[in-house]
Amino acid sequence: MKFSSQFLCILSMAVVCGTVNATTYSMPKTPGDSVIIEHPEDGDVSFTRSQQDETLIDVARQFLLGQTEIVRLNPDLDRWLIKKDTIIVLPNKRILPEGPRNGIVLNLSEFRLYFYQPNGKNGAPVQVRSYAHGVGRQDWKTPLGETRIVKKVKNPSWYPPESIRQEHAANGDPLPAIVGPGPNNPLGSRALHLALKGEYRIHGTDIDKIYGIGMQITHGCIRLYPENIEALYDLVSEGTPVYLVKQPIKVGWLDNKLYVEAHPDLEGDETTHEQRFALALSLIMKANKGELPDFDKAALDQVLTELRGIPTAIYERLPPLEDEVVPDVVNAPAPVSKTPAKLAVNKTAKQAVISKKPTAVAINKTAKSAPTNKSANKTAKSTAKTASKASSPGYYRGSL
Repeated sequence: MKFSSQFLCILSMAVVCGTVNATTYSMPKTPGDSVIIEHPEDGDVSFTRSQQDETLIDVARQFLLGQTEIVRLNPDLDRWLIKKDTIIVLPNKRILPEGPRNGIVLNLSEFRLYFYQPNGKNGAPVQVRSYAHGVGRQDWKTPLGETRIVKKVKNPSWYPPESIRQEHAANGDPLPAIVGPGPNNPLGSRALHLALKGEYRIHGTDIDKIYGIGMQITHGCIRLYPENIEALYDLVSEGTPVYLVKQPIKVGWLDNKLYVEAHPDLEGDETTHEQRFALALSLIMKANKGELPDFDKAALDQVLTELRGIPTAIYERLPPLEDEVVPDVVNAPAPVSKTPAKLAVNKTAKQAVISKKPTAVAINKTAKSAPTNKSANKTAKSTAKTASKASSPGYYRGSL
């Protein structure tokens, strides 16, 4: 990696001054795009330099990231020992989860909450806020599905269910019948109750569990950093829709480039590389109007192998002609339009050559992928369709 001294200086100042707007993103300007960027001047990721000897978890807390996320972004660093002046990778781009663009969307697979602020024309979101959160562990799974906020409580008391009291008693850590408000309350200072069977909430955390944000450790609830739950509490109202999804693989467009983002399985799930690849193919086809483009297969394989959660471009299409209308694939069915000519990207010569074939070509960062013959493409499409039929309920089917 190469960094300019000026760039690192700016990032170092950001560490000292704080990251007030670190979780707020502008919605994509192009209808149908779903990749959001925190710092438009940066690439797929950003960087910071540690100002002192610390842990990777300290850095996550400072930038309001989850522990799993920052460890996954920095696989070569020791999470418990970060020396002063170490360069640390931070997220910059994210692909919005597949689904409605209103209310709250919780993607359990990436430990992220997305809140679409209805501050645009006709209530359309202009900005989306994204917060790290913890989710239910394997034996206390957070449910999937659509629900809503039914009650808001400030400084809540916690009434531990009998099952949780028995669990704590068995571990030599008995709980009282009521835990009042305060720094040791597991619900933190705010709680948003969900219309689900059982006591499911989006809430804060106590001082003992603050470094567990972004991990699979709760009894099914969604746990946020104290400052994040306080901000979200003030922004939402009772009746706000909440969508709980599980999408380890996400696909989305940005400026005519198709990106893929992949995350590891949650505890209790077990997906093979072949299954991830088949699911990715089905999502790529869905994003490309049912057609499987000639994408960069090596790049996709790397994304699905490393599972770092970094959006990576695997394909580029020609921009629409001036008289063509860009379809909004999120909010409306895509109109049928003529397919533009194929664009072959040569990164060495930095020249674009127009081909006679009526399809576009993938971005290949290392070498051009071998052309896909008809039989191979047919097999890939069949695999993708099979994966689509058997996909997790965490994904949405059909037009949104």
